[in-house]
Amino acid sequence: MKSQNAFNQSHANSAQRKRNTLSRLVGLVCLTVSVGAFTQVKTTEKAPQVSEKKQPEKTVQTEEAEKKQQQQQKSTEVEVQQQEAPVPAPIAPKTSEERVFDLVTEQAKELAAQPYVQPEQNLPAELADMNYQQYRAIRFNPEQAQWKDKAKFEMQLFHPGFLYRSPVEIKVVDDNSGIKNMLFETDRFIYEKDAAPLKGSVPKDAGFAGFRVHYPLKTNHYKDEVAVFLGASYFRLIGPGQIFGISARGLAIDTAEASGEEFPAFTKFWMLEPKAEDTKLVFFALLDSQSVTGAYRFELEPGLNTVMHVQSTIFAREDVKKLGVAPLTSMYLSGENDTRNFDDFRPEVHDSDGLSMHTSRGEWIWRTLNNPKGLRVTSLQDEQPKGFGLLQRDQSFVSYQDTEAHYHERPGMWITPNNQWGKGRVELVEIPTNSETNDNIVSYWVPAQPFKKGEMREFDYTIRSVNGSLNKAAAARVSQVFNSWAALPGQDDAPEKNVRQMVVDFNAEEFAHLSDSIRLIPHLSLSSGSYKDLEVVQLPDKKTWRAQFKLQPENDNAIDMRLYLTLGGKQVSEVWNYVWSANEVE
Repeated sequence: MKSQNAFNQSHANSAQRKRNTLSRLVGLVCLTVSVGAFTQVKTTEKAPQVSEKKQPEKTVQTEEAEKKQQQQQKSTEVEVQQQEAPVPAPIAPKTSEERVFDLVTEQAKELAAQPYVQPEQNLPAELADMNYQQYRAIRFNPEQAQWKDKAKFEMQLFHPGFLYRSPVEIKVVDDNSGIKNMLFETDRFIYEKDAAPLKGSVPKDAGFAGFRVHYPLKTNHYKDEVAVFLGASYFRLIGPGQIFGISARGLAIDTAEASGEEFPAFTKFWMLEPKAEDTKLVFFALLDSQSVTGAYRFELEPGLNTVMHVQSTIFAREDVKKLGVAPLTSMYLSGENDTRNFDDFRPEVHDSDGLSMHTSRGEWIWRTLNNPKGLRVTSLQDEQPKGFGLLQRDQSFVSYQDTEAHYHERPGMWITPNNQWGKGRVELVEIPTNSETNDNIVSYWVPAQPFKKGEMREFDYTIRSVNGSLNKAAAARVSQVFNSWAALPGQDDAPEKNVRQMVVDFNAEEFAHLSDSIRLIPHLSLSSGSYKDLEVVQLPDKKTWRAQFKLQPENDNAIDMRLYLTLGGKQVSEVWNYVWSANEVE
């Protein structure tokens, strides 16, 4: 059982998750792209014929008069043009923030033109080889927080060593664009128990493993942790009443590819000093890896749902096979829809229970997560989606019965594109796991257009932490999904185990006003296989309607299902989307 008693423990577990590699791809992603062409044809008109006329001969005086007249005319035209020409507006000097972003972007561009250099690991052996217990025994001293008593924001630092052997540089930028490197200071940390002998062994230029940001969310007397940047390009956000679970990343490269995944890393940070009453914190990061480099601008805005505005400019150092934009990483071990057996008293164990997508057409799709037997990669195609994210909809303690991990308090994360992303797909990767310490769920946007060496792209988007559901007023939402053998108790001619009874509950407050005589019509489509006995019934709480059917797989083909409800010909629910394979049955 994952303990939440120590922050460092959860982050060390998270870092270990990121070391998982994927052996080969067993899912199939199909992408259809329509290509249009526009041809412009110009028609050349025939020049009109002009009859020649004999011009009268000119005298010398006549020619001089004409020249003088032409010069006067040109002089007049120049004066008129000068009078009519608009006066150019003075160019406003760039702000400190703009100058820093230009600096980071230029560094990323220059790096992309050079061969990749592996980050140096120059930590002393006693730091690089420290064990987990030693790392846990090192704490940051809150009294030494950056900007303490000077602003609402405070920054605390993570000690280098253990899993974090390639420290990052952190720089502080003042209002006048003055940049100061943060040197390692032993007095900022408290070394306890087994870590006591390590005090004083860190060079001043060692850098840091990462940082976390604190802000007064609930009271002005205490500053809550709202954001953490630790390991590769991973970061986390939380709001009031939320605890860390799901992670975001700067970029994902070749996730679920047979060649193995590449993990870009933030190597440098520039933190703009916040003013006393600032409610937003702006900082920048330089990203580097074998295939890409990037300049990132982050604007952190804590609140009921903490928001991060991300502006990124990325450069391709090499051809990228699969570019994953705005990636999210989470964990799903078990849930009510599982057929795998876990010897665990907890009914459900997960940081997220589904992938939600708001399409360009305004349709809401909910894809329930699963812990499959084999690696599964699926996708939802679109052009300029309105948003997508991994959510933890079920926030009832009863569903988890976990007094340590508090999975009912885990937030979701929602991505909203702010510029043109074009055609592509939201890809979902589900990796089989037997442990809740492994992050096994990844989602991200994959542009349809390949990212080639020498190219530059910009992706602007907003990430926000989410409690429960998003589209509360948009449509009836999926609240529960069950999956079991379709045999009846004591049935003599029972079907094969791979014939499933699928149950999907749709919930909405508006449904409480409907009587059981109302006809909610289910619409179900399958990519393969067949179904029967499809029906919708009202549950005793009056606001939940249950759609159920028997699913018959075809051989071992995966079945991609879509189900939604209509009332009077109008769609009144989101689309439930699920992938099931016959080999999932144990």
